[in-house]
Amino acid sequence: MMLSTVIAQLLGGMITSIEIFLLTLLFSIPLGLVVAGGRMSRFRPLRWITRVYISIMRGTPLMLQLIVVFFAPYYIFGASLSPEYRMISVIIAFSINYAAYFAEIFRGGIEAIPKGQYEAAQILGYSKFETFFIIILPQVFKIILPSVTNEVITLVKDTSLSFVIAIPEMFTVAKQIAAAEASIMALLVAGVFYYIFNMVVAFVMEYLEKRLDYYQ
Repeated sequence: MMLSTVIAQLLGGMITSIEIFLLTLLFSIPLGLVVAGGRMSRFRPLRWITRVYISIMRGTPLMLQLIVVFFAPYYIFGASLSPEYRMISVIIAFSINYAAYFAEIFRGGIEAIPKGQYEAAQILGYSKFETFFIIILPQVFKIILPSVTNEVITLVKDTSLSFVIAIPEMFTVAKQIAAAEASIMALLVAGVFYYIFNMVVAFVMEYLEKRLDYYQ
């Protein structure tokens, strides 16, 4: 098989990988912020629930979570599994997994802000909502950006785990081509795609970090 044909087939898988990547970020970052709020809540039951959730998500393999989310409706409720649910289950599993990591990153960033800033905002007449979203959160993003960058780069590579429920993302397509052609060329091309993908992500995150330099 010619290199151009291999690349053409891998591009289809890459579109799926990008879709998983973007949708996971879209849902996991806001969810992570909500979970971080629960983790720091003064309401003890909520704090313990979020703590257990984070512990489970970080303490079990993402591959296992994918399998559980995909098959749970069938084994628990006897529901039939449609082909469309494969992608939905991937997004759910990735989102709840990465939300746990983002939650701890957010918590660390929020707790790094001096309490004096909250007191100063209160004196200036800001509400708690305004204080958090106008004063605290922009500084938190600056603090946590390097850690978030590491998680985002890991997410790029973790999209390959969706092969476990037969989602045709880039790595799955590359393995199929490699098996059919008895050649590793497709896997090498996929590796280059992943590398370029991560380079783009790193460039964007570095740009964001420079844009937030005015908080120093």
